[in-house]
Amino acid sequence: MAVMLQRKLLVLLGVVGGALAAHAQEVTVKVGTVRSISTVSILWAAEKGYFKEFGIKVVTENLDTAANSIALLAQNQLQLVEGGISAGYFNALEKSLPLTMVLDRVSSPIWHNLMLRPDLKGQITQLRQLKGKTIATNGQGAVSTYEVGKMLETEGLTINDVDIKVLPFTQYALAFNNKAIDAAIAIPPFTAQLLDGGHAVNFADPDQLVKPHPLTIAVSMINTDFAKANQELMRNYYVAYLRGIRDYCQAYHGGSVRQAMIDLSIRTGTETRPQLLHNYPWPARSPDGQINVDSMLDMQSWYVKNKMSNMQFPADRIVDRSYIDYALKKLEPFVLENKDSKLAGCR
Repeated sequence: MAVMLQRKLLVLLGVVGGALAAHAQEVTVKVGTVRSISTVSILWAAEKGYFKEFGIKVVTENLDTAANSIALLAQNQLQLVEGGISAGYFNALEKSLPLTMVLDRVSSPIWHNLMLRPDLKGQITQLRQLKGKTIATNGQGAVSTYEVGKMLETEGLTINDVDIKVLPFTQYALAFNNKAIDAAIAIPPFTAQLLDGGHAVNFADPDQLVKPHPLTIAVSMINTDFAKANQELMRNYYVAYLRGIRDYCQAYHGGSVRQAMIDLSIRTGTETRPQLLHNYPWPARSPDGQINVDSMLDMQSWYVKNKMSNMQFPADRIVDRSYIDYALKKLEPFVLENKDSKLAGCR
């Protein structure tokens, strides 16, 4: 009996010692994120301990736009950035800065909308009538500006036919109320907040108008110098993160974790009004992390055409699939829990 107890004690001490050693070796990874409902997937993975299993501590920092965070990523002040595919990304590649895209963050249906000031409803009924009007986006070279430009082009206009005003999403309501803008491209949860507050009305849906489709408009990007120096760590990061993304997709389709994920969104301030998460659709994302390369390459071409960037690169220079390929080998195929869901995307 004494020998057996001694063995159990040694095993217990070994487990505790291993846990303490793993905790002591925990590596902090700083991730810049643009506020969006889809951000909850990384917070969920952290709360569930998916990252901790690999000795990773994730620290998130809120960003107004991913377009302004490229420098922070290139300087390794942030090891990863989660946000839209901006012209700044392609300009950074031209300068041979150490960064690359790794996996999808938001893909169709994206639930963005080009929203109109309420008093203009009925007066402006076609995109061509926006000529000379002031349209807000969250960055001059941001993916939101690409969306506006591509929509305008469906009716013969270009981005130069409107006045682009750069504002954080959080300032849209005030700008609409003061009539400082006529329209704005908004993302969830701001689309719902603008509608519910009576600040704006829906006008045009990028998912219906912008080609190639489906759109991949936001991604996860990494600092490649950090990734090369910590290759195993970053591979495991994306194994853990893809687990969180898949849980997000289950919640998106009304799966068993939906309420818990809504609670986390509220608790972390990702979204402060639960009714928006209950009543409005969430941005979709790929449960396998897939980026639509055709969509991404079209963005690159559009930025060059509109003189927001200068060079075009092949797909394998823009996206490094090795991390997500590694994660997919480690995880079982994604199986949707709620078979009755009719929602597109996230499957």
